[in-house]
Amino acid sequence: MGAWPLTAEEFLARLIGFDTVSSRSNMALIDFVAGYLSSLGIEVEIIASEDGKKANLLATIGPEGKAGVILSGHTDVVPVEGQDWSSDPFSMLVKDGRYYGRGTADMKGFIAAVLSSVPRFLENDLKVPLHLAFSYDEEVGCTGVASMIERLAERRPRPRLCIVGEPTEMQLVVMHKGVRDYVTQVKGREAHSSRTDKGVSAIFYAARLIRFLEELGIELATRADPQSLAEPPYTTISVGVVEGGQAVNIIPGSCRFEWDTRLLPGLDENEVVDRFTRYAEEEVLPEMQARFKGAAITTERHALVPGLAPEDGSPAEELVLSLLKTNARTGVSYATEAGHFQGIGIPTIVCGPGNILQAHRPDEYLDADQLRQCEGFLTTLATRLAQPL
Repeated sequence: MGAWPLTAEEFLARLIGFDTVSSRSNMALIDFVAGYLSSLGIEVEIIASEDGKKANLLATIGPEGKAGVILSGHTDVVPVEGQDWSSDPFSMLVKDGRYYGRGTADMKGFIAAVLSSVPRFLENDLKVPLHLAFSYDEEVGCTGVASMIERLAERRPRPRLCIVGEPTEMQLVVMHKGVRDYVTQVKGREAHSSRTDKGVSAIFYAARLIRFLEELGIELATRADPQSLAEPPYTTISVGVVEGGQAVNIIPGSCRFEWDTRLLPGLDENEVVDRFTRYAEEEVLPEMQARFKGAAITTERHALVPGLAPEDGSPAEELVLSLLKTNARTGVSYATEAGHFQGIGIPTIVCGPGNILQAHRPDEYLDADQLRQCEGFLTTLATRLAQPL
């Protein structure tokens, strides 16, 4: 396993070496982190998934029986297939002051900085406990963190606040949108393409449904909230995947498309899907079934990520503002696990190294300066937690 302690850069290289794409196991990474923390005398709890192939890790540094601070990060990354990388995405490349590799920005850089800072937290004789919460399957709907959230909800006292280390360029993010992911299936009737009178094209009708979503998105943009911290300051709709058809000379009998809506906190989370469903059932489906009784349109929700609502003056906001020595607060349109922590009553903010624009792309990278800034932030946090909050 190597001698401890490692630098943040060395930890990052180790973490990038674990292929933790969400469709695969993260257990090797979790075992590595657990071994490191255990070697320093820190008790580690592994919260495995039902099939045992993935796990969350929860560990506490400092006194028991007091409300502590959570540092939260996810261990999974998005796929690299189909992307044009200049180097091996799972072998970190250091070049021109940047760390290249899948997950450097999103978000193994934060976890690496946390792990390298653990000795400083131990040396500072914390008066406020620090909880390390590393989860799985964030990139596929923040589903893995649920079991860890349940553990934290049971704790007495409950943690005082949470810092989620998603990439914000070390800026304080107090608000982000929520996400709802859907899959719509359209069933028509196949026929030879020369007999359009005998077939019901699932693709044509799916196109009408997609067009409805586009028009609804345009309407939502006119209802922008000028006071919102998000960019853009309105709920958005996007269609990301469309699949259907077998050959150009076959009228397609099926088509599916995946779409999402990113909602401003506090708005009706069901408005978009309810209006879409009404349009599908009242306008499109009757026309299809008039031609083919077996026609169908079904929509299923595949992911639900709650938004993060701003909490002016919350303990999380006040602590991070004091550590950053700034009054600047901002919002983002991407989603994180922060809303889940807020949902059980734990004040939460987002602050971590890297730029979200580098995430999910080929040649993803993290500026070395961002990693150093995060280390400095954590050093200041260690000093602060050596005093009562």
